[in-house]
Amino acid sequence: MIAAAAALSLLLPLASAHMGCGGHEIGRRNHGGSRVLEHRQVANSVVAREREYGRGWGDDILGNMLETDLRDSGRCNASPERACRNPNAAPPGVAAGARAVSCASPTGLVHDPTSECTYYTYSPWDAIKSSYPTIWAAADIVANDTEATALFATINASLNAALPDVAVKGNGDHTGNWGTTDTTYTTDTDCWWTYAKCTTPASSTGLAADITTVPEPETWGLGFDDGPNCSHNALYNFLSEQDQKATMFFIGSNVVDWPVQAIRAKDDGHEICVHTWSHEYMTSFSNQQAFAELYYTRKAIKELLGVTPKCWRPPFGDVDNRIRFIAAALNMTTIVWSEDTDDWKVGTDNVTSADVSANYADFCAAGKNGTYSTFGPVVLNHELNNYTMQEFIDVYPTIKASFKYIVPIATALNTTYPYEETNVTYPTFAQYIGGTTETNGTTASNSSSSSTSNSSTASGAAAAASTSAKSAASQVAALPVMGMFVAGLVATLL
Repeated sequence: MIAAAAALSLLLPLASAHMGCGGHEIGRRNHGGSRVLEHRQVANSVVAREREYGRGWGDDILGNMLETDLRDSGRCNASPERACRNPNAAPPGVAAGARAVSCASPTGLVHDPTSECTYYTYSPWDAIKSSYPTIWAAADIVANDTEATALFATINASLNAALPDVAVKGNGDHTGNWGTTDTTYTTDTDCWWTYAKCTTPASSTGLAADITTVPEPETWGLGFDDGPNCSHNALYNFLSEQDQKATMFFIGSNVVDWPVQAIRAKDDGHEICVHTWSHEYMTSFSNQQAFAELYYTRKAIKELLGVTPKCWRPPFGDVDNRIRFIAAALNMTTIVWSEDTDDWKVGTDNVTSADVSANYADFCAAGKNGTYSTFGPVVLNHELNNYTMQEFIDVYPTIKASFKYIVPIATALNTTYPYEETNVTYPTFAQYIGGTTETNGTTASNSSSSSTSNSSTASGAAAAASTSAKSAASQVAALPVMGMFVAGLVATLL
């Protein structure tokens, strides 16, 4: 943990705060993404105003009130340098000067729980963001991105040849409103998870089955969706104290919203996987959009964290053979789950926190009664908000008492090279349970200073692009439906 803190301290000069004394109150959503809020909890007036006036509107009020409280209690430095006001930043309906710009010191961005959700700018991201889709919008290939265009053309040609009859699902709004698909799709020819929870494509497709469980008996496959959350330090500190690693399924828009938090996850030794750019239903996207959702998330992780993930999880589990094909062509394994805590549903569908606690209790009971005597579950947990994170912290001792082992998914699968970078290795399952939980390798994140940690390689646009293209070429060529022509075509594009 000390090493991780030291590594993060090297990044702080690159981060510039632009709202002070941000909050860590229980139940607060990661305001990095209104779309996640929209799908996961009943919208409130603050979220509605954020949609109307822009991301962060609620924090003009919440941050201002919290700053006042902290200053009154003597815990917030109110000097002009740290409590300045920016009248131009206030959206309609907020009094001029309502936004605090830099109440917290830079170190507060990663160490002070009352200010870890302070908005900041990060110069490595600022330098490359023009080559990425708009955050929290459905991704598409960015104009003039010739490499992405060429790579997609190759993958798309192969996809259309292999699976010509797998159609886009829904009516195009990407929110799970399936329109006429609900009535016209009556036979699960596409192995569509949302329709029939299908996770094993027909062998004729050449596609691998989704990961739903782990092969190690009495082992909890630990992962968290929807990060990085700006207020995740309490969870990550807890995991560090427990010497517990996990698999983190990161949303691309969250990674670029909260890059310092994302870097901490990698530096703490957690496995990083892709959870798409905008967290929408993947089968509702065109081939090109689905490609972009995965491609740009993976690229952002490479450029900002220095590693290229080889795993992904579809939001809401929504995947079919068409989407699996695109992910496989990008060298990413599809991981879903066998057990859902429903922590993400609290506040919707009549789900309560008591229901979530009961779900955890059921899983733990199964861990003791022999249900998992020959394999282990992959459990759906979330880094979504402070409730979901605290709930896991609270139940962790019970999980630990109910299962022999709790390990990240890569470790449970004995995946010793979780990234395309071959200088980063993960412990095997035997090594992990024997006490070797750290990854091996050094990385330079996209910053002016190299940070030593337990992961990966130097990043950069050219390196990321080359890696993406080469991995896709090898994966496309490996699929049995592709043939030598496609492999040669991809090689010419490189």
